[in-house]
Amino acid sequence: MPKNRSGGGLTATQQAAKFLGVAALSGVVLAGIALPAAGALGLAAKGTVEGFDEIPANLKTPPLSQRTKILDSKGGMLATVYSRDRTVVPLKDISPYMQKAIIAIEDARFYQHGAVDLKGILRAMNRNVQAGGTAQGASTLTQQYVKNVFVEEAGDDPDKVAQATQQTMGRKIQELKYAIQVEEELGKKKILENYLNITFFGQQAYGIEAASQRYFSKSAKDLKLEEAALLAGIVQSPSRYDPVNDAEEATKRRNTVLQRMADVGDITRTAAEKAQATPIKLRVSKPKNGCITAVSGASFFCDYVRKVFLTDPVYGKTQEERAKVWNQGGLTIRTTLDPQAQAGVQDSIKSHVYKTDKVATAVTLVQPGTGKIMGMGQSKPYGFGANETQYNYSVNKDMGGSNFGFPTGSTFKPFLAAAAIEGGRPATQMYSSPYEMDYPDTVQTCGKPWVNNTVPKYHLKNESESEEGPYALKEAMAKSVNTYFVQMLQDIGMCPVSQMTDKLGVVQGDGTKLPQNPSTLTLGSNGLSPLTMASAYAAFANQGTYCTPIAIEAVRTADGKSLPVPKTTCSQAMSQTTADTVNTLLRGVIDSGTGQQAGLQSRDNAGKTGTTDRRLNAWFVGYTPNMSGAVWVGSPSQSVEMEGVTIGGVYQDKVYGGQVPGPIWRDAMTNALNGLPAPSFNTIDIPDPPDNTDEGPGRGRDRGRDRRRDRGDGNNPFPGVSIPPDFLGGNNGAQRPGNGGTKGP
Repeated sequence: MPKNRSGGGLTATQQAAKFLGVAALSGVVLAGIALPAAGALGLAAKGTVEGFDEIPANLKTPPLSQRTKILDSKGGMLATVYSRDRTVVPLKDISPYMQKAIIAIEDARFYQHGAVDLKGILRAMNRNVQAGGTAQGASTLTQQYVKNVFVEEAGDDPDKVAQATQQTMGRKIQELKYAIQVEEELGKKKILENYLNITFFGQQAYGIEAASQRYFSKSAKDLKLEEAALLAGIVQSPSRYDPVNDAEEATKRRNTVLQRMADVGDITRTAAEKAQATPIKLRVSKPKNGCITAVSGASFFCDYVRKVFLTDPVYGKTQEERAKVWNQGGLTIRTTLDPQAQAGVQDSIKSHVYKTDKVATAVTLVQPGTGKIMGMGQSKPYGFGANETQYNYSVNKDMGGSNFGFPTGSTFKPFLAAAAIEGGRPATQMYSSPYEMDYPDTVQTCGKPWVNNTVPKYHLKNESESEEGPYALKEAMAKSVNTYFVQMLQDIGMCPVSQMTDKLGVVQGDGTKLPQNPSTLTLGSNGLSPLTMASAYAAFANQGTYCTPIAIEAVRTADGKSLPVPKTTCSQAMSQTTADTVNTLLRGVIDSGTGQQAGLQSRDNAGKTGTTDRRLNAWFVGYTPNMSGAVWVGSPSQSVEMEGVTIGGVYQDKVYGGQVPGPIWRDAMTNALNGLPAPSFNTIDIPDPPDNTDEGPGRGRDRGRDRRRDRGDGNNPFPGVSIPPDFLGGNNGAQRPGNGGTKGP
């Protein structure tokens, strides 16, 4: 049985609509409205009302795609992203002028007819015959709405869009049947509301609210008469009547709408004439779509959030399911990004490194104990021009980062020290630590021993000839003595270090496990990301507990439903005693070692410097009990040796981890922590070795070295584990997008 409309059975107009459907199938009536003959589809045989009833009508209205809002942790807007710029609003939030204007110009008898308008069809046929072609259509608002539903469902697929808009008899008949269904199920006011929310108004604006904001920077409920008439006129041809590009044509169309409103009695002639005499006054808001528009330098973090959404199974079992939810939009995503911390990151970056510099910097801050990413930024902004990039230097390749991450130098040494202490080595452990030495003949791994069997043997040295042991761990860490830590690795073997880094979430920038060789597990010769480093160091601040990084705190759909969010996973990577010992050691780096320029005032803080072979990379990774941060400085393509370079307007003879990254970290952390509590570390007493003032090797002398500099970090003697030259994609040194036109070696 046919469905009943609200208020009674099928109307006479609906019965007529059925007849028209049959007639259309026979190619009789609608032939005058720019439709092909029905015979082309072989449908003429169904020339009965019963045949029309057999056509399926199960229109399922898809939820309208809307803009997604990405917020910081305090609710501030970071960016809006959308496949279609739309904000759905109820009819009560749409100006009555707008409602009357769209009906007057598109379907004046909207409230008098059903799904189709017989008088409108006859009028259109008459005018088309007089014009000798197609001068006027006769689609009702309901039919137009149905067509827009097809287009919306097609999304951005050009083939589906073409199919949804094809002018065939079959498509028209199906639209007609769906229109009857919609009239029965929704009623006039809901159809009008849906129509105004789905329709395209040009300038990338879908729906009346987005259009009102785009052209007049105001809500749809506040539209004046002349403004509503302008927007109603755009619908017929958004390109032709675009008021931004052709004000004259748009004015003519607006005045036509006003005249039509007067003709049907919606407004008086006087009101129409007054509005017609009013010049168009636009207040255009430019479209702001995508992470490239994010405020506070948060574009890369915004893109990281997008990638988390598209890759985490919590938002769908398959990539297609997750993409569908994302593209549907209408989400409100509250992230972990702290506006104060982000401002600190950006201000520090701008003060120390220019986007036009040959090198770049990336800074990431995380919260110990929660894994929350509090700040993320870099000196090369998000974009497609010179000195811009789409690579996020702070994260791994799968989340939009470089192919391999960046070698970390001596910032890796605390992982080795933590493994040794966790395995029972005392904090006072001493090694002979000569100025230079061969790598050990063999070092135990988790499998076959590593063997130094080349001729000549792999060799390493400290930065300065004055760095000569014996050293204890505390001083060796403060001065970053390479030979000390290679001897420590020989002592404990590589397997404990590998196990420790696994527990700390330390993987290479391409997501693979760190290889077991002395250069990687001592001097940081392999590439890691700042996010990886900041998160791993956060475990030291968090009493040895490592928490996986997270970026999303809450997600709400357009109808207010909460979606699940990825949760951090916390696990004990080392004992609290080990963490306390590392904290004590790394305080010494800032107090009297290579990281003095990074020290914070009036706060407990600890950290480690790092500089890699040929000074291609410089790092500082440090933390307080309530914030951990990593700073990398270097050439994204690994092609600039940082000697005799100008960075941020300051000439640098030789770049060290404590000299350039250290102050960046200091300023970013100072601002990020301003006004927050200043808790203290749990530290342990590490006695100094006996003072030795003899001329032989000893620890009682300061040999005139500049202790502020980072010494001997990240020499990489192993050809088998050399740094890949192509860190940002491409091959053979070809120009890579986003690195300012530089070329790899």
